[in-house]
Amino acid sequence: MTDSKIAILVGGGPAPGINSVIGAATIRACVEGIPVVGIRDGFSGIMRGDISKVRPLDIETVSRIHFRGGSTLGTARANPTKEPALLAASVDSLKRLGVTQLITIGGDDTAFSAMRISEHSQGALKVVHVPKTIDNDLDLPGWIPTFGYQTARHVGTGIVKDLLVDAQTTSRWYFVVAMGRKAGHLALGIGKAAGATLTLIPEEFRSKLVPLSEMVDTLAGAIIKRLAYGRPDGVAVLAEGLVERLDPEELAQYADVERDEHDHIRIAEIDYGRIIKARVSERLKEFGIKVTIVSKDIGYELRCTDPIPFDMEYTRDLGYCAAKYLLEGGSGAMVTIQQGKFKPIKFADMLDPETGRTRVRMVDVDTEYYKIARRYMLRLRKDDFEDPAEIQKYAAVAKTSPENFKAQLEYLVKNEPPPLEFEY
Repeated sequence: MTDSKIAILVGGGPAPGINSVIGAATIRACVEGIPVVGIRDGFSGIMRGDISKVRPLDIETVSRIHFRGGSTLGTARANPTKEPALLAASVDSLKRLGVTQLITIGGDDTAFSAMRISEHSQGALKVVHVPKTIDNDLDLPGWIPTFGYQTARHVGTGIVKDLLVDAQTTSRWYFVVAMGRKAGHLALGIGKAAGATLTLIPEEFRSKLVPLSEMVDTLAGAIIKRLAYGRPDGVAVLAEGLVERLDPEELAQYADVERDEHDHIRIAEIDYGRIIKARVSERLKEFGIKVTIVSKDIGYELRCTDPIPFDMEYTRDLGYCAAKYLLEGGSGAMVTIQQGKFKPIKFADMLDPETGRTRVRMVDVDTEYYKIARRYMLRLRKDDFEDPAEIQKYAAVAKTSPENFKAQLEYLVKNEPPPLEFEY
């Protein structure tokens, strides 16, 4: 092991607990006498042959960084897999640095880059990946969260809780857009914990592309129902991944669509909250209803907050296991803790056979976890349309006939989850 050297880098967006992984992995390696270096800003420098953004890590410099959010090594969305030359340069840079083992910290894109780096080195470089994302969308088994998710949900729940009070105090609605590039885990986790009025996630829509009008009508219908019960206020949590379910041509009518280094729509650059707020306001005007709606994005304030104890402990375990696995000759795997035990998942087992990319874990809308969330939401339901008295109330608010109200909005309940039926 005397010729060994471990490098650590971070890719993708920030998540609470990154520093805990860095610190625990560094300490574990240093105790064994293995030098550790941190690579600044992910793959952005080394994939272009720049090895200047590197600094040594030791026990003294990392012993207390696990308390803090952010990343002491920075992060970047640089993608070394876009071109063979970038991949080759990344491996060559690591060799020039004398690195024999690499720990990557990131989400599905960074995991894919780690896999390709491992393959390209042809065994010369041992690589292990630590799953990080507040989106909770890496395909880990058994409902195991990605690190950072629980902290982001905790802080996001506090924000929505306060907005619920503000909404009731000022008689307004908030549309809160929560981060989550494809999946609705964070939005649903926040909405369910805070008791938001309703939560919209991509997974509830069965079709690949969803008309914006359907999302608009879902929200407008909830507002009308709420008004029928004398409440002009509410908070709707919207997963930003809903944007990717819209027809790009329809989306282009409202915003310029840019893509990142991994060819994903730059969702953060699209003011989805503003778009949906304007469209819902227009739809309600058709019913003669005027409601104050405020759109708010939450995500950036969640990514670099200090980790809660759950993520602090979880990430120190992950960092320790990552270093120990490498030091014992392991490679080509993602680190997981399952039922309190370390279990590596080989890179090959993470791939989606259809896309060739790492699998994305979506919210399972057929579980009690989701069905219970739906039962607590205030939104139009099948039993509303089966009750003439209820429809009469909603139609009165919308200044239309019950028949017209049903004709315009009853389609929304076609994919409503079936009632819960427990098996004993």
